[in-house]
Amino acid sequence: MRVGVFLFHESRDPSADAQVIDEAVQEARLAEDEGMDAVFLAEHHFDGNCVYVDPPTFAAALAMATRRIKIGFAVLQTSLYHPLRMAEQIALLDNISKGRLIVGLGRGSLVNTHEYTGYQIDPASAQERFEEIEQILLQCWTQEKVVHAGKYWNFEIPMLRPRPYTKPYPQILRSVASEPSLAAQARLGRPVLMAAATARGAARNIAVYRTAARDAGLGAAAIDHAIAQSWVARTVVLAPTDAEAREVGLPYFQQMQTYRAAQSTAFEALAAKANAQPGSPVLCGSPESMMEDFSALAQTGIGGVIVRFRTGPMPAAFSGRALRLFMREIAPRIREGGFAVAGS
Repeated sequence: MRVGVFLFHESRDPSADAQVIDEAVQEARLAEDEGMDAVFLAEHHFDGNCVYVDPPTFAAALAMATRRIKIGFAVLQTSLYHPLRMAEQIALLDNISKGRLIVGLGRGSLVNTHEYTGYQIDPASAQERFEEIEQILLQCWTQEKVVHAGKYWNFEIPMLRPRPYTKPYPQILRSVASEPSLAAQARLGRPVLMAAATARGAARNIAVYRTAARDAGLGAAAIDHAIAQSWVARTVVLAPTDAEAREVGLPYFQQMQTYRAAQSTAFEALAAKANAQPGSPVLCGSPESMMEDFSALAQTGIGGVIVRFRTGPMPAAFSGRALRLFMREIAPRIREGGFAVAGS
């Protein structure tokens, strides 16, 4: 199983933005130095929840700051973009990074409506815009002259430049946030980005994927391949001991929940639901305590896990140590292979 880090750095104080952005760059470098396979970027606007705000711009900085590690989006809020600008940006990034991109696409935030209003986008149109934009991206990257007549965009261009470095274009993954959307992508045999708080939740998602794909007539090999190209996002509070994780690290996660809930009633409802479940709403503890869950995750056959170590006002030293602990004590065991894949 591949492992990646999710850079989702919060900055509540505008005067600290520059420092936190620098710390995000340093965490990407640390991830590469520790042997991680990928670094993934989020996208949120106007609230400090994601300090670097603009993932394509930040990805260009990371492409210059690193040499080997893949750079992924989890995800670009596609409906907020002009499709031609997005196609150009991604093609340029693909060239700058020499083919290191993983392009995760989603329609836009499900909880932050102020992002839509700020960009003057009707949230009700987000899914339609998303579908049309993806169609335009593929046209621009695979055709020379592009003539498009759609619901939201109409244009004619002689050719999109630069051409993608990766042929025919960088890997595209769809973000899925519900069973129907997961099943829809499974029927097409498309790899996905998903979130799951536990290995059991990821296993349920993958069972849904396998069933929908089989019902659509896909063969076992094709299904296994799609799942092996998919990623699941996890948030952890990791420290050398369970006590330190619980007493020092967990409050940072809780402060993140409180901060975001104050900005969004939709997020407040999601957090309340998560907190109402038995046990902790986030995987919290020492490497030894987390090993069983990550081993079970590897057994599902999912291709990669994206781990968010830093939440809320957590200091860089705490999350950096967590990343090192993960790579030295957890990653070698889940990368070993030899797991019996459930349901294949």
